[in-house]
Amino acid sequence: MPMAAARIPPPGTRRPRGAHAAHGSRAPRPIVAAAASAALALLLAACAAPVTPPGLSDLLARPAERALLDGMRAYDDGQYAAAEIALRQALSLGLENARDRAGAHKLLAFIQCTSERIAGCEDDFRAARAADPGFTLGRAEAGHPLWGPVYRRVLP
Repeated sequence: MPMAAARIPPPGTRRPRGAHAAHGSRAPRPIVAAAASAALALLLAACAAPVTPPGLSDLLARPAERALLDGMRAYDDGQYAAAEIALRQALSLGLENARDRAGAHKLLAFIQCTSERIAGCEDDFRAARAADPGFTLGRAEAGHPLWGPVYRRVLP
C-alpha cells in the first residue's frame, strides 16, 4: 500500500490555525513567553540576593529585645525582682523570635520556682513550650532541685 504524501506547506506560507494542536502541542505565544521569562529572571534575582541577618544594634533598637537583654542581665546579677519586671515587659512588647519568648518564660519559671510560686512556675514552663515546641531544659537545668521536679512534672 503506498503511503500518502504528507502535506507540507510551501515556504513562506502559514499553517492553518490549530495545526499545532493536531500534533499534541501548542505554539508558545510571545506575550506568555516574555512574561514567563521575566518571572524567571525576577525569581533568580531574588534567590541571588543575600539576606543579611539583623545586627546587634538592630536588635537592641527593638524595645522587646532590649527589655529581654535587660532581664537577662538582671537575672545573671541576682536581681530577680528587676529581672521579672524586664522579662514580663519583653513578652508584653512582643518578642519576635520564638526561642527568645521561650527563654524569657524559662527565666520567669526559674524565678517563680525559687520564690515558691509553683503554679506560676508551671505556667511559665508551659508557656515556654507553647512559644517554642522544641523547648527543653539543659541537663544541668533539668537537674536543679527547685525547678527540675516542676519541669519534669509539667513537661514530661
